Amino acid sequence: MKRPRILIVDDEIDMLEVCQDALQKLNLEVVTESKSVNAVKRLKEELWDVLLADLKMPEMDGISLLKVAREVSPETVVCILTGYPTIETAVEAVKLGAFEYITKPFTPDQLQIVVQRLLEQKFLKEENLFLTRQVEKRFKFDNIIGNSPIMSSIFDTIERVSPTDSDVLIVGESGTGKELVARSIHQRSLRKDQRFVPVDCGAIPESLLESELFGHERGAFTGAHTTSLGLLEFAHKGTLFLDEVCELAPVLQAKLLRTLQERQIRRVGGKDVINVDIRIIAATNKDIETEVREKRFREDLYYRINVVKIKVPGLKERVEDISLLVDHFLKRYSKEWKKEAYSVDNAAMDILCRYYWPGNVRELQNVLKRAVVLTKSNIITTDDLPEELLEKVTEASSIVEREGFFQIRERHIANFEKKYFQSLLTKYKGNVAEASVEANIPRWTFYRLIKKHGLNQEDFR
Repeated sequence: MKRPRILIVDDEIDMLEVCQDALQKLNLEVVTESKSVNAVKRLKEELWDVLLADLKMPEMDGISLLKVAREVSPETVVCILTGYPTIETAVEAVKLGAFEYITKPFTPDQLQIVVQRLLEQKFLKEENLFLTRQVEKRFKFDNIIGNSPIMSSIFDTIERVSPTDSDVLIVGESGTGKELVARSIHQRSLRKDQRFVPVDCGAIPESLLESELFGHERGAFTGAHTTSLGLLEFAHKGTLFLDEVCELAPVLQAKLLRTLQERQIRRVGGKDVINVDIRIIAATNKDIETEVREKRFREDLYYRINVVKIKVPGLKERVEDISLLVDHFLKRYSKEWKKEAYSVDNAAMDILCRYYWPGNVRELQNVLKRAVVLTKSNIITTDDLPEELLEKVTEASSIVEREGFFQIRERHIANFEKKYFQSLLTKYKGNVAEASVEANIPRWTFYRLIKKHGLNQEDFR
């Protein structure tokens, strides 16, 4: 184990010798400096565990040296030595970050005790920093919150797959955070300084998607007045995220497969082949294996994008993470709206943990945002939760023995989605742009979902 390093600075040579002799019994590397300007140079160029600095010195006093140490070597713990103690000086030294203040003359035993205490403080500080980083890594991986075993496994997979250039398939229900996983992979990859280009395959009309992905030449079709760069070309050297990839039409699946195999594209109406260096991350909320079996998704494309698969669990599969997510969102809203910290009482938290969350994390986020807006205090109670949520928790408790899980889930998911989008369309009088912002989903995804439930924005104008 490397010996701790101590730098002692004092303009009195005799004092330096006393300190060095006193500390020789400890297993330390002790270096002395009689000139503070030389000490500054050593602080900037070397690593030190402890700095002992005399208060009164020519050229630069101990307080000034302490300021330099805080700036260039914040991990170094500092002790001020002085024969002229005053309360004002002690207060100033502590404010600037000194851990100890020792008065001359002192005995060798006193100095040894102080240095040992400084080293303990140093190691405690390092341990706290390490534990903090571990907690942050454990509970918050980039913007993904979770401490459950299933999320820890996903974090581990992200860590291992990110530095590679493998294509990745992310599966999971809507609202589980698939795009967050994709962005995390990109940010930890060798392509992190290049573009991350998300594409919602289900939101862009089929007639436009080919042009959006591959670009087009001038005159390729009616309205193509200029040459347009496609998203595959735009993502060159970066990452292309294909959200809801199962929504791709068969002809585009074939064309995408060719692109992935050859890493080349040809614009719509173009003759030239263009090389593209991209990493593909695809995602879907559908059972993609079923889509393949039923011939709605190409088997060869499935195997091409499924180099590494990450399954993002629904919130009901990681109930132990709900309290962490609640705390995270409440802190965010408190900070954003400059209000005092919010909390959730036990009864409300029990309801949140018993609800099945068909909309997953996105639904939880919106429920909490609503609660923060409506609550009359900084403590959220069951009175601040939506009535339909409370009713569904009660209903689920009474019928769970009579219906199977999947029947209950599908019925409630459909009911929740339709009512949710109806309320947003009513609130914004059919304005999809504003409604999609509150829902925190892309506009084209919003269009697709309201169409799925037979809703027409014009009916709400």
